[in-house]
Amino acid sequence: MEMKHARLAAWIKDMEELCQPDSVQLCDGSQDEHDAVCQVLVDAGVFVPLSKRPKSYWCRSDPEDVARVEDRTFICSLREEDAGPTNNWEEPKKMKQTLIGLFKGCMKGRKMYVIPFSMGPFGSSLSVIGVQITDSLYVVANTFIMTRMGKKALEVLGVDGDFVPCLHSVGVPLDKGEKDSFWPCRADSKYIVHFPEEREIWSYGSGYGGNALLGKKCLALRIASAKGRDEKWMAEHMLIVGVTNPEGRKRFFVAAFPSACGKTNLAMLQSPLPGWKVECVGDDIAWMKIGPDGRLYAINPENGFFGVAPGTSYDSNPNAMESMKSNSIFTNVALTDDGDVWWEGMSETPPAHLIDWKGRDWTPDSKEKVAHPNSRFTAPAKQCPVIDPAFEDVNGVPISGIIFGGRRESVVPLVIESLSWQHGTFLGASLSSEMTAAAAGKIGALRHDPFAMLPFCGYNMGDYFGHWLEMGELLGSKAPKIYHANWFRKGKNGEFLWSGFGENIHVLKWIFERCQGTGEAIDSPVGLLPKDFNAQKELFEIDRSLWKEEVKGLREYYKLLEGHLPEGILEELNNLEKRIS
Repeated sequence: MEMKHARLAAWIKDMEELCQPDSVQLCDGSQDEHDAVCQVLVDAGVFVPLSKRPKSYWCRSDPEDVARVEDRTFICSLREEDAGPTNNWEEPKKMKQTLIGLFKGCMKGRKMYVIPFSMGPFGSSLSVIGVQITDSLYVVANTFIMTRMGKKALEVLGVDGDFVPCLHSVGVPLDKGEKDSFWPCRADSKYIVHFPEEREIWSYGSGYGGNALLGKKCLALRIASAKGRDEKWMAEHMLIVGVTNPEGRKRFFVAAFPSACGKTNLAMLQSPLPGWKVECVGDDIAWMKIGPDGRLYAINPENGFFGVAPGTSYDSNPNAMESMKSNSIFTNVALTDDGDVWWEGMSETPPAHLIDWKGRDWTPDSKEKVAHPNSRFTAPAKQCPVIDPAFEDVNGVPISGIIFGGRRESVVPLVIESLSWQHGTFLGASLSSEMTAAAAGKIGALRHDPFAMLPFCGYNMGDYFGHWLEMGELLGSKAPKIYHANWFRKGKNGEFLWSGFGENIHVLKWIFERCQGTGEAIDSPVGLLPKDFNAQKELFEIDRSLWKEEVKGLREYYKLLEGHLPEGILEELNNLEKRIS
């Protein structure tokens, strides 16, 4: 492939001089190249081919490199206050000096791979081109599934197009003749660094997930959220679904949920309601821009699913299970004796013998879990049986409604419709989930996660709330309606009041009908609730004393954003306090 883009060619040359690899390969994104990359990983003992799943592989990472590292993730904006109190900040020049010291000679004894890729369909005005430099073949193999990569991305870039430079290294140079470890990484020295003004990403020391696949959280959320703020569009941690009613009318919705709140299950929901169909445009990230008709349009910038494996089964999410039957990569799950994978929750009874995620023999008598809690499957989105036909639409899909949701055992009803865009923004800004036994900390304590963006917002969270309010003004009467859902409310007996999973279609149906102007609602102090909804009344009870505590907690939380909290959010909090008094 000829490199016609002078700025890109110069950047690659500079990085080659800095990292000092033995050789450089420009990735063309072809199936032949992907197969060859996977074969090299198989020969090195990193990938194990799965005889039960065509063109699929099992691998395991170093136990010190298994998840995103939030404490080593930095937003290096020019001013500290632009990063805000929810991000780690370092002065950009100082951080660059640190990184240049780390990257100097970091690829000795290795090959440097240059991966041009498109986040979003090729040629869409909503898409962004990135170029990742890496010394990790695991990253090359996963990027083939997760993005639209290779030759076509370079063609779209042309001779002077904009791109986001993404530099990545595992940080382990090799001496001549030195044997590589199966999973090189730096347990002691990891840096995942974003320069929002320069639109640049530098990642060092980790080979795993969102730390290393830089198109994902780094570009698609942290850098894109800052880009969206500057260019008046939105990069959100949201799924995108298309819902069709029995009359054949279709509407699209986006939804933001913190972890452990059923996001992937909602993205691939199987409807038990006759005539109602749900299709998946995306399960994790939505980029939304205002179209020529003034409405909000969304694309899924990704090309695959990078899903958490444990708990995924034919009972909980059959469409996810079907998506990963071939052409998939499984990381830190268990390997079966007959060439398949297994994890907790995949079936009721585990196999009699497995190889666990640390490469050890495992039986049902073993005390440790066989799969890491953050183990993953990487699968092509197009293999999902309910992938929406609009998945590749360069114009994106028009959004009728936006849904926020958290895990709340009390206080919050099953579903609320906001009173306005400003009130809906307040619902997103006040999003929180109760901590479960799986997380360190007090069970039941609230963890605030505004818009489910806490680890992913590339600038000051208070300014991000302000950007939402500004987008509402730009959209005016064409703004989507905003909702808050809570599948996790419990009754006095401690049992869940709502069965969730497929039953969530009833909530989507009401939201659909509200957006169509046919669904009925009743007033409440916290927003609009469904009228005559066929469910237990307890799901919609408003306890004013608990809501007063809620207001108090939010007032305390918002102090964190002092100086950057928009007036509109404070106004909505005061209005809520008045309504519940």
